[in-house]
Amino acid sequence: AASDVYKRQYDFTIREEQTHEIIEDVTNLKSELGVIYLSSKNTEVLSKMLKRNELEFTELFTATPHVFICDSHPLASKKSITMDDLQDYPYLTYEQGEYNSQYFSEEFVSTLDSRKNIRVRDRATLFNLIIGLNGYTVCSGVISAELNGRNIISKPLDVEEYMRIGIISRKGVVLSRYAREYIEALKAHCMGPKLHRESSNLLPECSKLADFEVESDYGNA
Repeated sequence: AASDVYKRQYDFTIREEQTHEIIEDVTNLKSELGVIYLSSKNTEVLSKMLKRNELEFTELFTATPHVFICDSHPLASKKSITMDDLQDYPYLTYEQGEYNSQYFSEEFVSTLDSRKNIRVRDRATLFNLIIGLNGYTVCSGVISAELNGRNIISKPLDVEEYMRIGIISRKGVVLSRYAREYIEALKAHCMGPKLHRESSNLLPECSKLADFEVESDYGNA
């Protein structure tokens, strides 16, 4: 079974990186796998980039936008949230460096739609500011309560958008057994009976996306 990989000896490196860094790492075989998302805003540009770098995208699932807020936030009792509801609160996003454009942005909603914007480089800072400033971020809604605690919650965002979350890998490159089993574990989790927005512990939280490197029987991939 795919889960058996976690019972054996292994050596993984999991990176949280900017979108362009994930694409570069997988292109250069620094990492075997990368987890990214495609939306209506970035599909055309990123698909061309993946094709140019001989990468293939394998979709895991499609998500609708959610808002991450703290459980004490004034909007926490609402069943769903609109952009108008969020106008008075800081919008937290991930910095993309020189690639700060809508094509590489890891959020659904442009910062132009918000009056208060804060960019960060890591998830810990983002979650601290969500709690400390009553801030919010917009993402897939997938979060691990076991890893991040139960004071960060997700609420559906009332916008017309989608997020195709999937794996990128190099075309024609044979994946290590650990990478293959990791993919199968992700697929099994996504297809399971409870892809609950607040119970996932396998997928990367929010839209800060991950690079996945494996040291295995095949060497450092």
